[in-house]
Amino acid sequence: MSSQKLLRLARPSLRIDAPRRCLHQKPSGLQLARPTTATRYGARRRWPFGAYALHNLNVPAVRNASFARVLPKLALKLVRIPAMFGAAMIGGVAYLQYQATQAGTYAMDVLGRGKEWASSTADGLFGGAKGVAEQTRTGWERTKDSIEWPGWMKDILEGKAGKDGGGGPFPGGEPPNQSRGGAAAVAVGTGTAFGYAQSPEDDERTGEEAARDDQMMVLTKKMIEIRSILQVVGQSNALVLPSIVVIGSQSSGKSSVLEAIVGHEFLPKGSNMITRRPIELTLVNTPEAQAEYGEFPALGLGKITDFASIQKTLTDLNLAVPAEDCVSDDPIQLSIYSPNVPDLSLIDLPGYIQVSGMDQPLELKQKIADLCDKYIQPPNVILAISAADVDLANSTALRASRRVDPRGERTIGVVTKMDLVDPERGASILNDRKYPLRLGYVGVVSRVPPATGGLFSRGSGNITNAITKNENAFFSSHPLEFGSDSGLAVGTNTLRKKLMHVLEQTMAASLQGTSDAIHQELEEATYEFKVQYNDRPLSAESYLAESLDAFKHSFKEFAESFGRAQVRELLKEELDQRVLDLLAQRYWNKPITDLSPPPIEPDPLSDLPKADADSLYWHRKLDASTSSLTKLGIGRLATTVVANALQSEVDRLINSSSFANHPFARQAIIDASSGILNERFYSTSDQVENCVKPYKYEIEVEDNEWAKGRQSIVTVLNKELKACEAAEKQVESAIGGKRKLKDVIGFIDRLRKGDVVLEGDGSGGAGGFSAALLAKGREAVFLRDRASTLQMRLLALKSRQCATRTNKYYCPEIFLDVVADKLTSTAVLFLNVELLSEFYYNFPRELDAKLGRGLRPEEVERFAREDKRIARHLDVVRRKEMLELVLAKMESLRDLEGREKRREADRGREMKGAKKQREGQRGWGLF
Repeated sequence: MSSQKLLRLARPSLRIDAPRRCLHQKPSGLQLARPTTATRYGARRRWPFGAYALHNLNVPAVRNASFARVLPKLALKLVRIPAMFGAAMIGGVAYLQYQATQAGTYAMDVLGRGKEWASSTADGLFGGAKGVAEQTRTGWERTKDSIEWPGWMKDILEGKAGKDGGGGPFPGGEPPNQSRGGAAAVAVGTGTAFGYAQSPEDDERTGEEAARDDQMMVLTKKMIEIRSILQVVGQSNALVLPSIVVIGSQSSGKSSVLEAIVGHEFLPKGSNMITRRPIELTLVNTPEAQAEYGEFPALGLGKITDFASIQKTLTDLNLAVPAEDCVSDDPIQLSIYSPNVPDLSLIDLPGYIQVSGMDQPLELKQKIADLCDKYIQPPNVILAISAADVDLANSTALRASRRVDPRGERTIGVVTKMDLVDPERGASILNDRKYPLRLGYVGVVSRVPPATGGLFSRGSGNITNAITKNENAFFSSHPLEFGSDSGLAVGTNTLRKKLMHVLEQTMAASLQGTSDAIHQELEEATYEFKVQYNDRPLSAESYLAESLDAFKHSFKEFAESFGRAQVRELLKEELDQRVLDLLAQRYWNKPITDLSPPPIEPDPLSDLPKADADSLYWHRKLDASTSSLTKLGIGRLATTVVANALQSEVDRLINSSSFANHPFARQAIIDASSGILNERFYSTSDQVENCVKPYKYEIEVEDNEWAKGRQSIVTVLNKELKACEAAEKQVESAIGGKRKLKDVIGFIDRLRKGDVVLEGDGSGGAGGFSAALLAKGREAVFLRDRASTLQMRLLALKSRQCATRTNKYYCPEIFLDVVADKLTSTAVLFLNVELLSEFYYNFPRELDAKLGRGLRPEEVERFAREDKRIARHLDVVRRKEMLELVLAKMESLRDLEGREKRREADRGREMKGAKKQREGQRGWGLF
């Protein structure tokens, strides 16, 4: 066949396969459909025995040229054609399909490569034409005894089509469009028959193998969940399941390997040493999720969907390590959730260095080595990264792993930058026997290829496809060195599978020892819980609810006991003090400011009982005192007094409750009470001020009010008299005795009468007494005179002159007390409605908002742990519950493993039975 005809045949296939690159990662000419990365590592559906990849409904089926429909019709036409010629034609079509798919994969590069691309594609299109017949014969010999064809296909191949009078081209057999398993078998069998070796990255798994991989992913995911719980619970190394520790020298490609596994560039990068802290990376496969995101559990930053932000956060956390330390063993915890990642637990460590820089401490090299040695101890799996352009004998990672794992049982070797060396050299590195590893070596080209720019630039999306395509292009171009017959493990996808498999096996091996340690820890936690806390369950939420209920109950008791009567008493007591202040200011004696004789009073208080009833002096004095009392600002004063009383009572309730040990809750309660009081303050004070306004102009007093005020003011003056006498006693004690006080008072009295002349102002002392002693003496004289005045006024109030309200100017104390009582009674009515009732109603609801529904879970936890005693109780309860949860998960894991083993045994028996059945049947063939 001429090249022009072949090219014309290839063009329709090229047009069909052009969009295929968007769905497939690498060329596979004989694949009907293959799982995408998300399906391979995200699907959780277990495929039944005997099913093929096409049965998974989660896998998109992409038809390049569907053999399931084309081959049966084509085979019918070939029944009368010699079998060899028919096989050759099928081989030619398959070859064209393969080459067309190869060309379709690279179709996107046409815009950037131009003439060079066209030349290379043409060479690839016609380069293998000479070996078609040989490949066809080899493939047929390989598969004719291993493929079980459906009945309708056997009839076609044996030339029975149309015989026995069957109605239609498939008598006695199922039509191909109703036998999906048969169609898949035809496709797989045909593909294998032509003997084309798939690239190392192609998915050659059968349905059973894919199901086992999915089962392995389930087991690994559950083990990682157990490991995460144990990290929270455990204080002992026995309560830790293994992780994969990534080590390697700087610039060995360590970050590129991790980013290829994740599918995003997220690790810190820079010219200097950037990774200074271990990064504990947990990959969580989320098959149902659409978005990929990361979380820093210890930082509480929430879900971060921008991986550039994750990279910046990691960079900032690493650069926060002081320059004099350079490295720290405080790990950074990062979890990445994506449908495109496998379930893995990885730890990235700072890269080994050979020589410390001038701006780095001399002991940095040893610090990094010690940090890595801490993490690569058993049972962790070591992922030793080495560059292909560096001899393995000089690999720092392999040297470090051999110190702790001399037999290479826990070490996976990863050789990066495979494209930087000759293929023969790369293959020899992966086949190395001088440094054998039981888990072997994997070669990768994990760096991200540069974006082509323009319309088809990669942007900030997932880089898995770009890396896989780049790897596939490299390894497929060297089939002799890296093909399936070479036995070498290459490619990032192969590394992913190996990591999953090794981690699952290593974790499974550690389960028994971990289970025993968990049982022991659980027994200790249960004993402590029973002895110290009497098996009383406790959580942060229940503790907060109990504390809040108790506080609200105490507040309810206070609200029932603090009502109108208590508010009236409180306000009356405050106004009584204001009345005393006015009496002292306008009627009683004044404090002694100096030792000079006092001025003579024209109308002393002692003359009031004998004064003229129409004296303007005493009338104006009482009117001014009454005006000062009514215009005092009763609204603001009364509201302030009651609000302060309520706030003080709230503080008392806090101090007597469990909230006393919780600064956060204490502040929240104070804010709740003060917020309500401040909100109601101005409106309440205005209402009170408006309702007492009539008393500013005229006050009428009834006889019963006068009698009540008389009794009340006598009580108030008696209390004031006792206070004066008590204060005089304190001054006496401060001076040094009654006799000394008497001498000082006598000297001051003589000075005030003019019997003794004072030289100077007495600031330096006088009469043999110091200035401080004279100051105490003046205070004692004032208190003595005040007590005398009070005694005199008490006698006047008890006299017949003050028995009636008509003599109010002779008895100003009684009148002012009556006015204070009227102001108090009026203010209390509005205080009770405007302030007290509103506070009692809103305060419990505000508490619920601030300490109940308004708190996030982390705030509730923080609240409970403010009390050290409660924190210890919570730790014991949490430890006990988590250990029980881990044991339950481990039991379910054992059940899962047991079911899987039984299924494998059943599948083995079925396969043996099927093999015996095939051996008993008569052979078949095209010839």
